[in-house]
Amino acid sequence: MITDPLKDLPTFADIEDAAERLNGVTFHTPLLRSDALDAVVGAPVWIKPETLQRTGSFKMRGAWNRISRIAEADRAKGVVAFSSGNHAQGVAETARVLGMHATIVMPSDAPASKIESTRRRGAEVRLYDRVKESREAIAAEIAGKSGATTVRPFDDAWIMAGQGTAGLEAARDAAAVGLKFGSLICNASGGGLLAGMAVAFEALSLSTEVYVAEPEGHDDLIRSLAEKRIVSNAPGTRSIADALMSPEPGVLPFEVHKRRVKGGFTANNDQLLDAMSFAFHHLKLVVEPGGANGLAVLLNNRAYFAARGPVLIVLSGGNVDADMFAKAIARTPPG
Repeated sequence: MITDPLKDLPTFADIEDAAERLNGVTFHTPLLRSDALDAVVGAPVWIKPETLQRTGSFKMRGAWNRISRIAEADRAKGVVAFSSGNHAQGVAETARVLGMHATIVMPSDAPASKIESTRRRGAEVRLYDRVKESREAIAAEIAGKSGATTVRPFDDAWIMAGQGTAGLEAARDAAAVGLKFGSLICNASGGGLLAGMAVAFEALSLSTEVYVAEPEGHDDLIRSLAEKRIVSNAPGTRSIADALMSPEPGVLPFEVHKRRVKGGFTANNDQLLDAMSFAFHHLKLVVEPGGANGLAVLLNNRAYFAARGPVLIVLSGGNVDADMFAKAIARTPPG
Protein backbone atom coordinates (compact mmCIF):
# COMPACT_ATOMS: atom_id res chain seq x y z
CA MET A 1 0.00 0.00 0.00
CA ILE A 2 1.06 3.59 -0.62
CA THR A 3 2.84 5.33 2.24
CA ASP A 4 4.63 8.11 0.33
CA PRO A 5 2.63 9.10 -2.79
CA LEU A 6 5.60 10.94 -4.29
CA LYS A 7 7.88 7.90 -4.16
CA ASP A 8 5.77 4.74 -4.09
CA LEU A 9 4.22 3.00 -7.08
CA PRO A 10 0.55 2.04 -6.84
CA THR A 11 -0.38 -1.62 -6.51
CA PHE A 12 -3.59 -3.32 -7.51
CA ALA A 13 -4.63 -3.18 -3.83
CA ASP A 14 -4.24 0.61 -3.97
CA ILE A 15 -6.56 0.76 -6.99
CA GLU A 16 -9.14 -1.37 -5.17
CA ASP A 17 -8.85 0.97 -2.18
CA ALA A 18 -9.33 3.98 -4.47
CA ALA A 19 -12.44 2.37 -5.98
CA GLU A 20 -14.00 2.12 -2.51
CA ARG A 21 -13.16 5.76 -1.81
CA LEU A 22 -14.68 6.84 -5.15
CA ASN A 23 -17.89 4.86 -4.68
CA GLY A 24 -20.81 7.27 -4.96
CA VAL A 25 -18.53 10.14 -6.04
CA THR A 26 -17.51 9.30 -9.61
CA PHE A 27 -19.44 7.31 -12.20
CA HIS A 28 -18.83 3.72 -13.21
CA THR A 29 -18.69 4.41 -16.95
CA PRO A 30 -19.97 1.56 -19.14
CA LEU A 31 -18.31 -0.36 -21.94
CA LEU A 32 -19.96 0.67 -25.21
CA ARG A 33 -20.08 -1.02 -28.62
CA SER A 34 -20.65 0.28 -32.13
CA ASP A 35 -21.39 -1.84 -35.21
CA ALA A 36 -20.02 0.97 -37.38
CA LEU A 37 -16.71 1.02 -35.52
CA ASP A 38 -16.39 -2.77 -35.58
CA ALA A 39 -16.99 -2.77 -39.34
CA VAL A 40 -14.39 -0.09 -40.01
CA VAL A 41 -11.72 -1.68 -37.80
CA GLY A 42 -12.43 -5.29 -38.76
CA ALA A 43 -12.51 -6.47 -35.15
CA PRO A 44 -14.80 -6.04 -32.14
CA VAL A 45 -14.08 -2.76 -30.32
CA TRP A 46 -15.22 -1.70 -26.86
CA ILE A 47 -15.20 1.93 -25.73
CA LYS A 48 -14.62 3.22 -22.20
CA PRO A 49 -16.32 6.66 -22.41
CA GLU A 50 -14.69 8.79 -19.71
CA THR A 51 -16.21 11.70 -21.64
CA LEU A 52 -19.32 10.83 -19.59
CA GLN A 53 -17.42 11.00 -16.30
CA ARG A 54 -18.02 13.73 -13.75
CA THR A 55 -16.29 16.96 -14.97
CA GLY A 56 -16.12 15.46 -18.48
CA SER A 57 -12.93 13.41 -18.11
CA PHE A 58 -11.28 10.70 -16.02
CA LYS A 59 -9.42 13.28 -13.95
CA MET A 60 -11.78 13.49 -10.99
CA ARG A 61 -10.98 9.87 -10.17
CA GLY A 62 -7.42 10.75 -9.22
CA ALA A 63 -8.22 14.18 -7.82
CA TRP A 64 -10.75 12.80 -5.34
CA ASN A 65 -8.52 9.89 -4.33
CA ARG A 66 -5.70 12.35 -3.57
CA ILE A 67 -7.48 15.35 -2.06
CA SER A 68 -9.88 13.40 0.13
CA ARG A 69 -6.82 11.99 1.95
CA ILE A 70 -5.54 15.42 3.02
CA ALA A 71 -5.54 15.68 6.81
CA GLU A 72 -8.35 17.78 8.27
CA ALA A 73 -5.86 20.20 9.81
CA ASP A 74 -4.39 20.95 6.37
CA ARG A 75 -7.63 21.29 4.43
CA ALA A 76 -8.11 24.92 5.46
CA LYS A 77 -4.87 25.79 3.63
CA GLY A 78 -6.38 24.59 0.36
CA VAL A 79 -4.84 22.93 -2.68
CA VAL A 80 -2.85 24.12 -5.69
CA ALA A 81 -2.58 22.33 -9.02
CA PHE A 82 -1.27 22.93 -12.53
CA SER A 83 -3.19 21.77 -15.58
CA SER A 84 -4.29 22.66 -19.10
CA GLY A 85 -7.88 21.96 -18.10
CA ASN A 86 -9.11 18.47 -17.24
CA HIS A 87 -7.05 17.97 -14.07
CA ALA A 88 -7.94 21.57 -13.22
CA GLN A 89 -11.64 20.80 -13.34
CA GLY A 90 -11.26 17.56 -11.40
CA VAL A 91 -9.32 19.33 -8.64
CA ALA A 92 -11.69 22.31 -8.61
CA GLU A 93 -14.79 20.12 -8.34
CA THR A 94 -13.27 17.95 -5.63
CA ALA A 95 -12.23 21.02 -3.64
CA ARG A 96 -15.69 22.53 -4.06
CA VAL A 97 -17.42 19.43 -2.74
CA LEU A 98 -15.01 19.17 0.19
CA GLY A 99 -15.28 22.88 1.01
CA MET A 100 -11.65 23.69 0.23
CA HIS A 101 -10.01 26.57 -1.63
CA ALA A 102 -8.27 25.64 -4.89
CA THR A 103 -5.78 27.61 -6.96
CA ILE A 104 -5.14 26.26 -10.45
CA VAL A 105 -2.19 27.29 -12.63
CA MET A 106 -3.41 27.07 -16.23
CA PRO A 107 -1.76 27.98 -19.57
CA SER A 108 -3.16 31.14 -21.09
CA ASP A 109 -3.78 29.28 -24.37
CA ALA A 110 -5.93 26.57 -22.75
CA PRO A 111 -9.43 26.26 -24.24
CA ALA A 112 -11.62 29.05 -22.89
CA SER A 113 -14.30 26.52 -21.95
CA LYS A 114 -11.88 24.70 -19.63
CA ILE A 115 -10.74 27.92 -17.96
CA GLU A 116 -14.30 29.10 -17.40
CA SER A 117 -15.46 25.69 -16.18
CA THR A 118 -12.64 25.67 -13.63
CA ARG A 119 -13.64 29.13 -12.39
CA ARG A 120 -17.33 28.16 -12.22
CA ARG A 121 -16.38 25.43 -9.81
CA GLY A 122 -15.00 28.07 -7.45
CA ALA A 123 -11.29 27.77 -8.13
CA GLU A 124 -8.91 30.70 -8.42
CA VAL A 125 -7.14 30.52 -11.80
CA ARG A 126 -3.59 31.78 -12.33
CA LEU A 127 -2.79 31.97 -16.05
CA TYR A 128 0.77 31.53 -17.36
CA ASP A 129 2.72 31.41 -20.62
CA ARG A 130 3.53 27.72 -21.20
CA VAL A 131 6.60 28.62 -23.33
CA LYS A 132 8.17 31.27 -21.12
CA GLU A 133 7.07 30.27 -17.60
CA SER A 134 7.23 27.14 -15.45
CA ARG A 135 3.90 25.98 -14.11
CA GLU A 136 5.66 23.89 -11.47
CA ALA A 137 7.62 26.91 -10.21
CA ILE A 138 4.47 29.06 -10.03
CA ALA A 139 2.58 26.35 -8.14
CA ALA A 140 5.51 25.86 -5.75
CA GLU A 141 5.57 29.58 -4.98
CA ILE A 142 1.84 29.60 -4.25
CA ALA A 143 2.12 26.52 -2.04
CA GLY A 144 5.11 28.00 -0.22
CA LYS A 145 3.19 31.15 0.68
CA SER A 146 -0.15 29.56 1.54
CA GLY A 147 0.77 26.13 2.84
CA ALA A 148 -1.60 24.61 0.27
CA THR A 149 -1.16 20.97 -0.72
CA THR A 150 0.13 20.53 -4.27
CA VAL A 151 -2.01 18.09 -6.25
CA ARG A 152 0.15 16.86 -9.11
CA PRO A 153 -1.54 15.75 -12.33
CA PHE A 154 0.24 12.40 -12.63
CA ASP A 155 3.45 12.08 -10.55
CA ASP A 156 1.57 10.94 -7.44
CA ALA A 157 0.74 7.35 -6.57
CA TRP A 158 -2.71 8.21 -5.21
CA ILE A 159 -3.53 10.08 -8.41
CA MET A 160 -2.38 7.08 -10.47
CA ALA A 161 -4.39 4.66 -8.31
CA GLY A 162 -7.50 6.81 -8.71
CA GLN A 163 -7.11 6.88 -12.48
CA GLY A 164 -6.55 3.14 -12.42
CA THR A 165 -10.12 2.60 -11.26
CA ALA A 166 -11.15 3.14 -14.90
CA GLY A 167 -9.10 0.07 -15.79
CA LEU A 168 -10.49 -1.87 -12.83
CA GLU A 169 -14.03 -1.21 -14.03
CA ALA A 170 -13.27 -2.09 -17.64
CA ALA A 171 -11.43 -5.31 -16.87
CA ARG A 172 -14.09 -6.53 -14.43
CA ASP A 173 -16.96 -5.60 -16.76
CA ALA A 174 -15.26 -7.52 -19.56
CA ALA A 175 -14.61 -10.56 -17.36
CA ALA A 176 -18.28 -10.59 -16.30
CA VAL A 177 -19.28 -11.37 -19.90
CA GLY A 178 -16.38 -13.70 -20.65
CA LEU A 179 -14.47 -11.13 -22.70
CA LYS A 180 -10.71 -10.69 -22.82
CA PHE A 181 -9.18 -7.81 -24.76
CA GLY A 182 -6.27 -8.43 -27.08
CA SER A 183 -5.17 -4.82 -26.79
CA LEU A 184 -5.86 -1.68 -24.82
CA ILE A 185 -5.22 1.76 -26.36
CA CYS A 186 -4.97 4.62 -23.88
CA ASN A 187 -4.09 8.28 -24.34
CA ALA A 188 -1.20 9.73 -22.35
CA SER A 189 0.22 13.09 -21.41
CA GLY A 190 2.18 12.56 -18.18
CA GLY A 191 0.86 9.02 -18.20
CA GLY A 192 -1.04 8.65 -14.91
CA LEU A 193 -4.16 7.15 -16.50
CA LEU A 194 -2.12 4.81 -18.69
CA ALA A 195 -0.05 3.64 -15.71
CA GLY A 196 -3.07 3.13 -13.48
CA MET A 197 -4.94 1.17 -16.13
CA ALA A 198 -1.82 -0.88 -16.85
CA VAL A 199 -1.57 -1.90 -13.18
CA ALA A 200 -5.25 -2.90 -13.16
CA PHE A 201 -4.89 -4.99 -16.33
CA GLU A 202 -1.66 -6.51 -15.08
CA ALA A 203 -3.68 -7.99 -12.22
CA LEU A 204 -6.91 -8.81 -14.07
CA SER A 205 -5.96 -9.43 -17.71
CA LEU A 206 -2.23 -9.97 -18.05
CA SER A 207 -2.43 -11.09 -21.67
CA THR A 208 -3.92 -7.77 -22.84
CA GLU A 209 -1.28 -5.73 -24.67
CA VAL A 210 -1.18 -2.09 -23.55
CA TYR A 211 -0.47 0.70 -26.08
CA VAL A 212 -0.13 4.44 -25.71
CA ALA A 213 -1.72 7.00 -28.05
CA GLU A 214 0.02 10.38 -28.35
CA PRO A 215 -0.33 13.47 -30.57
CA GLU A 216 2.16 13.91 -33.39
CA GLY A 217 5.09 15.97 -32.10
CA HIS A 218 4.32 14.96 -28.52
CA ASP A 219 5.49 11.36 -28.72
CA ASP A 220 7.73 11.69 -25.66
CA LEU A 221 6.50 8.46 -24.09
CA ILE A 222 6.92 6.42 -27.27
CA ARG A 223 10.48 7.71 -27.62
CA SER A 224 11.16 7.25 -23.91
CA LEU A 225 10.11 3.61 -24.11
CA ALA A 226 12.38 3.09 -27.12
CA GLU A 227 15.35 4.68 -25.37
CA LYS A 228 14.51 3.19 -21.95
CA ARG A 229 14.85 6.61 -20.33
CA ILE A 230 12.70 9.71 -20.05
CA VAL A 231 13.09 12.07 -23.02
CA SER A 232 11.31 15.37 -23.59
CA ASN A 233 9.44 16.97 -26.45
CA ALA A 234 11.00 19.92 -28.23
CA PRO A 235 9.82 23.15 -26.55
CA GLY A 236 7.13 25.04 -28.40
CA THR A 237 5.75 22.03 -30.27
CA ARG A 238 2.00 22.52 -30.72
CA SER A 239 -1.01 20.25 -31.13
CA ILE A 240 -4.76 20.69 -30.97
CA ALA A 241 -4.69 17.95 -28.31
CA ASP A 242 -4.21 20.47 -25.48
CA ALA A 243 -4.86 17.81 -22.84
CA LEU A 244 -1.85 15.75 -23.98
CA MET A 245 0.94 18.31 -24.09
CA SER A 246 3.05 17.45 -21.05
CA PRO A 247 6.72 17.94 -22.02
CA GLU A 248 7.71 14.45 -20.84
CA PRO A 249 6.35 11.37 -19.05
CA GLY A 250 5.98 11.48 -15.30
CA VAL A 251 8.76 9.80 -13.32
CA LEU A 252 6.47 7.47 -11.36
CA PRO A 253 4.16 6.57 -14.26
CA PHE A 254 7.15 5.79 -16.46
CA GLU A 255 8.27 3.07 -14.06
CA VAL A 256 4.97 1.31 -14.78
CA HIS A 257 5.11 2.13 -18.49
CA LYS A 258 8.51 0.42 -18.83
CA ARG A 259 7.05 -2.71 -17.29
CA ARG A 260 3.69 -2.90 -19.03
CA VAL A 261 3.39 -0.70 -22.16
CA LYS A 262 4.24 -2.58 -25.34
CA GLY A 263 4.50 0.45 -27.62
CA GLY A 264 2.52 3.29 -29.10
CA PHE A 265 1.32 5.28 -32.09
CA THR A 266 0.75 8.96 -32.85
CA ALA A 267 -2.04 10.85 -34.60
CA ASN A 268 -1.77 14.21 -36.36
CA ASN A 269 -4.25 17.07 -36.07
CA ASP A 270 -6.30 16.01 -39.10
CA GLN A 271 -6.57 12.47 -37.77
CA LEU A 272 -7.69 13.78 -34.38
CA LEU A 273 -10.41 15.89 -36.01
CA ASP A 274 -11.51 12.89 -38.09
CA ALA A 275 -11.74 10.76 -34.94
CA MET A 276 -13.84 13.44 -33.22
CA SER A 277 -16.13 13.44 -36.26
CA PHE A 278 -16.39 9.64 -36.17
CA ALA A 279 -17.23 9.72 -32.46
CA PHE A 280 -19.99 12.26 -33.00
CA HIS A 281 -21.56 10.82 -36.14
CA HIS A 282 -21.30 7.12 -35.30
CA LEU A 283 -20.93 6.88 -31.51
CA LYS A 284 -23.02 9.96 -30.63
CA LEU A 285 -20.31 11.12 -28.23
CA VAL A 286 -18.65 14.51 -27.81
CA VAL A 287 -14.88 14.01 -27.56
CA GLU A 288 -12.11 16.60 -27.31
CA PRO A 289 -8.97 16.26 -29.48
CA GLY A 290 -6.84 14.69 -26.74
CA GLY A 291 -9.68 12.41 -25.70
CA ALA A 292 -9.98 11.15 -29.28
CA ASN A 293 -6.29 10.27 -29.68
CA GLY A 294 -6.79 6.55 -28.99
CA LEU A 295 -9.66 6.35 -31.46
CA ALA A 296 -7.55 8.16 -34.08
CA VAL A 297 -4.71 5.70 -33.54
CA LEU A 298 -7.08 2.76 -33.89
CA LEU A 299 -8.67 4.10 -37.09
CA ASN A 300 -5.27 4.69 -38.67
CA ASN A 301 -3.69 1.39 -37.57
CA ARG A 302 -6.74 -0.83 -37.82
CA ALA A 303 -5.04 -3.87 -39.38
CA TYR A 304 -2.40 -3.94 -36.62
CA PHE A 305 -4.99 -3.99 -33.85
CA ALA A 306 -7.55 -6.16 -35.62
CA ALA A 307 -4.92 -8.91 -35.81
CA ARG A 308 -4.78 -8.90 -32.00
CA GLY A 309 -8.49 -9.51 -31.41
CA PRO A 310 -10.95 -7.48 -29.33
CA VAL A 311 -9.83 -3.91 -28.68
CA LEU A 312 -10.51 -1.55 -25.78
CA ILE A 313 -10.08 2.19 -26.32
CA VAL A 314 -10.44 4.93 -23.74
CA LEU A 315 -12.13 8.17 -24.75
CA SER A 316 -10.48 10.13 -21.97
CA GLY A 317 -12.17 13.54 -22.19
CA GLY A 318 -14.93 15.54 -23.83
CA ASN A 319 -14.20 19.12 -22.77
CA VAL A 320 -13.93 20.86 -26.13
CA ASP A 321 -14.60 24.44 -27.21
CA ALA A 322 -17.60 24.86 -29.51
CA ASP A 323 -15.58 26.22 -32.43
CA MET A 324 -13.13 23.31 -32.35
CA PHE A 325 -16.00 20.84 -32.13
CA ALA A 326 -17.84 22.47 -35.01
CA LYS A 327 -14.68 22.25 -37.13
CA ALA A 328 -14.39 18.55 -36.35
CA ILE A 329 -17.96 17.45 -36.98
CA ALA A 330 -18.09 19.30 -40.31
CA ARG A 331 -15.60 16.73 -41.60
CA THR A 332 -16.73 13.49 -43.21
CA PRO A 333 -15.90 10.75 -40.73
CA PRO A 334 -13.37 8.15 -41.91
CA GLY A 335 -14.77 4.89 -43.20
